[in-house]
Amino acid sequence: MTAKKPWWLLPLAFILYACPYESTVPLTPGPSEPVDSTLFGYWYGIVKDGSDFFGIEALDITQQSDSVYAITRYGKAVKGDIILPDTSYFTGFTTIIGEQRFMSVEGYVNISTTRKGRTETKKVKIYYLSSLERRNDTLRIRTVAEDFTARKDFHSPDELKRVVTDMTLQHKNIFDDLYSLSYRKIPRPQPLK
Repeated sequence: MTAKKPWWLLPLAFILYACPYESTVPLTPGPSEPVDSTLFGYWYGIVKDGSDFFGIEALDITQQSDSVYAITRYGKAVKGDIILPDTSYFTGFTTIIGEQRFMSVEGYVNISTTRKGRTETKKVKIYYLSSLERRNDTLRIRTVAEDFTARKDFHSPDELKRVVTDMTLQHKNIFDDLYSLSYRKIPRPQPLK
């Protein structure tokens, strides 16, 4: 009898493995850089991963305060016959490391734990880290990969910033290609009348 090899698990393992880095701390203790008004607007991108999956994604970036951006992410993923709409709301602020602009994007995830047969869910603040490069009407966002470092927990923004700075100075690729995308600036869609 031949043992069955679970080859079907490989794509699933890749999807679960390839995730953006989620941090409990941002790159700096708080916003200090003023917002860049050239980032404001509606940015449109198409995600294609090489399989039959593709997605349409748009970012609506506005000013929340002098140093904080409000970001609405509109997404629609298509896999075969299934269309999955998705809208998320974030805030973010930038940090300059060397000559590279990074954004700490604040979001929330729900963490469920089970104790004594009861499931408890709590909302936890996390930060996604991305580099931003804008040229004319194109915005390139490269998201820091989950496995950019073996260390998973940072206790302060200074610790995280030091590791990111060291790795970028050593020209190490800390970005996740799957979660990196170029967007084109387009006029903001108007509601139907």
